[in-house]
Amino acid sequence: MTRKVVLDTETTGLEVERGHRIIEIGCVELIDRRLSGRTFQYYLNPERAIDAGAVAVHGITDEFLRDKPRFADIAEEFVAFIKGAELLIHNAAFDTAFLDFELQRAGVAFGRVADHATVVDTLALSRQKYPGQKNTLDALCKRLGIDNSRREVHGALLDAHLLADVWIAMTAGQGALAFGTELAVEGRAGARVAVLDASIRPRVRRATEAENAAHLARLAALDKASTEGSLWKRAQAADEAHLNAEAVAS
Repeated sequence: MTRKVVLDTETTGLEVERGHRIIEIGCVELIDRRLSGRTFQYYLNPERAIDAGAVAVHGITDEFLRDKPRFADIAEEFVAFIKGAELLIHNAAFDTAFLDFELQRAGVAFGRVADHATVVDTLALSRQKYPGQKNTLDALCKRLGIDNSRREVHGALLDAHLLADVWIAMTAGQGALAFGTELAVEGRAGARVAVLDASIRPRVRRATEAENAAHLARLAALDKASTEGSLWKRAQAADEAHLNAEAVAS
């Protein structure tokens, strides 16, 4: 069973170094890439004022949070929910900095997020998959056809649900590349990871004489139709020149 927890937070401001605090945590659980139905969500009293700019983003006010629990009140339940999971967080460094700060305030026994779960930054994943493009949650929802019309303001639980849909869509099909030649091994923090079994040699199918002849005939036709010749032959010539240069240098 593969267990992941998609997590998001809302805060009083952007700078944990200036004492800003978490005011909402939202988590959804995925089991084997499917929503399990289990969630974890709390609004929290930060014991300080919320910046006006932050209120404009998430719509959560000081008055609304006045009777809500403090982070220390729910820290044990939070740690139990994420224990042993792989956390999927968009811009993980931001959220984990706030969570580590809150856990430290709640008591030294709670440690840090990394003591309880493995963290995966979905923003970094999306930048690898879509380089040079916008990779905000809204941009990813639009790109992947995920309905985010309910997201009039940011909300931790709603955003966690959207990020779960984004991650599932963004990583679809990635588990089928090893063709049964992988072994499950113990990774860092007890995680199970897949590696290729080096004892299994893939079968190499060589081209037949007829296939080689058809290939050469196709290249000849391309050479005839192009003034610069086929890209295949130019690349092959460049490779041969590079190998000859290396041989001379050695």
